[in-house]
Amino acid sequence: MNLKDNNEKKKIIVTGANGQLGQELKIASLNYPQFEFVFLSKEELNINDSPAVISFFLSNRPAFCINCAAYTAVDKAESEKEKAFLINADATGVLAKASKQVHAKLIHLSTDYVFDGNSSTPLKENDATSPINIYGASKLQGEDNAIRNNNETIIIRTSWVYSEFGNNFVKTMIRLMREKESINVINDQIGSPTYAADLANAILKIISSNKFVSGIYNFSNDGEISWFDFAMAIKESINSPCLVNPIPTSQYPTPAKRPHFSLLDKTKIRETYNIEIPDWKKSLAVCIERLKK
Repeated sequence: MNLKDNNEKKKIIVTGANGQLGQELKIASLNYPQFEFVFLSKEELNINDSPAVISFFLSNRPAFCINCAAYTAVDKAESEKEKAFLINADATGVLAKASKQVHAKLIHLSTDYVFDGNSSTPLKENDATSPINIYGASKLQGEDNAIRNNNETIIIRTSWVYSEFGNNFVKTMIRLMREKESINVINDQIGSPTYAADLANAILKIISSNKFVSGIYNFSNDGEISWFDFAMAIKESINSPCLVNPIPTSQYPTPAKRPHFSLLDKTKIRETYNIEIPDWKKSLAVCIERLKK
């Protein structure tokens, strides 16, 4: 190996570059000049096109692939099953195979929706999965495809993702609270939100740790709340006079069922990678400050 090879930066491919997490990774990547990042939108690389993906990986030879690409329209997935599985499951298998071919490690993002919501204690990585909607089923299949096709894979399950980018609960609430005098928010679905910036930092900490322990990990912000609690904290943060009414899930029927309880246990990621996980309220305050700017 010549000197140039020794000094070459490790390359990291990020798919789903225009999504919430992809955009937060772009910001966080500025703190990691030791890596060369290649951010790819679906226009730049169709991850369902196996020959194109393999060709791209062979010519770029990444050390890591972070797959942030996903079909996330939970309700729409009920009527677009094929599309949800194509992106969340099939494409993940394609990326895993291409990664393995060039000896790249894969970090793939999954969801708390792989669980049925019947637990009453925080969910561990090895707890039984049983998705109750198409989106969750497609993401679970994606996990299986990733692990089966590349044994150097880390799956990160996360929940209730928000950021200043894209569409999410925080931005929707802010808009509705400015437009309406009162809104109804579900108070019997329990979990914890995930600020995408915190998740991006955790992923890059894993990559830069020089310790890759394959398997499934959970990550969300610390705390246990309902969507109603989340909405109330948003209302407080923006000093909105809007009245927020708590309602049960039964009063707000949606095409896709949601798990009633999907709080994730984060012990494994904390202990394996010494990751500090911020409290959800602190992270919400950071995001709202950034939105104000």
